[in-house]
Amino acid sequence: MRVAITGAAGFVGSHLTDRFLADGHEVIGFDNFITGQPENLAHLAGEPRFRFVQQDVSDPFTIEGPLDGVLHFASPASPPDYQKYPLETLKVGSIGTANALEIARAHRARFFLASTSEVYGDPTVHPQPETYWGYVSSVGERSMYDEAKRFAEATTMAYHRSLGVDTRIVRIFNTYGPRMRPRDGRVVSNFIVQALMGEPLTVYGHGQQTRSFCYVSDLVEGMYRLFHSERWEPTNVGNPGEFTMLELAALVLELTGSTSPLEHRPMPADDPKQRKPDITVARTVLKWEPGVPLREGLARTIEYFRKVVAGGR
Repeated sequence: MRVAITGAAGFVGSHLTDRFLADGHEVIGFDNFITGQPENLAHLAGEPRFRFVQQDVSDPFTIEGPLDGVLHFASPASPPDYQKYPLETLKVGSIGTANALEIARAHRARFFLASTSEVYGDPTVHPQPETYWGYVSSVGERSMYDEAKRFAEATTMAYHRSLGVDTRIVRIFNTYGPRMRPRDGRVVSNFIVQALMGEPLTVYGHGQQTRSFCYVSDLVEGMYRLFHSERWEPTNVGNPGEFTMLELAALVLELTGSTSPLEHRPMPADDPKQRKPDITVARTVLKWEPGVPLREGLARTIEYFRKVVAGGR
């Protein structure tokens, strides 16, 4: 196949690019480097089946030649990033999604939207199944990301129902692993870098809010299966193992050997208190479930960040 991946230099997009290439496909990657990192794709220099285009997909663009898939991953994804770039986040979720859908429609290609568990907001249902409509503020401090993704889902379904575009929607839950940016505002990267640097680990509130952490290779496998499946409805992909922030902090301190203290700060506005995917659909339809335990995944991620910190990045 020949596929286009927007946000290809991002944490998840770069791993997905590797997966398609590993299976013998051709990939055209797009990124404007607003949060993506060139070094995430540096290992593909000289790869004949990969071509990179520096492009803001919120601006009009075209792709020449045949195309079998368009996978839309372009967007700031951590709270500090999308709060720093609120208009860019809204544009790539709306105009960028429409542009990518138009490319898919023109080429009769399959369209794959990277959505998020943030569409569920601060959930009143736990764990969150795909049938839950969410509890989201349209004017809150996280609304630029939450509503951009909800709008992207609505746009995708409009193209599917009205124009017959072959679409897939994945709702990604918290994911971690190599190629995350240090200090990007995600809790795993924050805790690991702080522990390695001997800094206090920043815990918001009492640290009893929960998240479910999926190692990136597990996520990519689930998404790859969804792309190749016949399921067009939104599908959760994540790890249902649930941990409090204090439990995560303790594990990071243990695995790094750090003696960093914890530093409690006020809870950010609209921060979800619980987050755990119901992956019944992924298990039954995709025959997928995560296989990397948190301890093992954190150990791999810590080794990556040891090199990053040593290199001064």
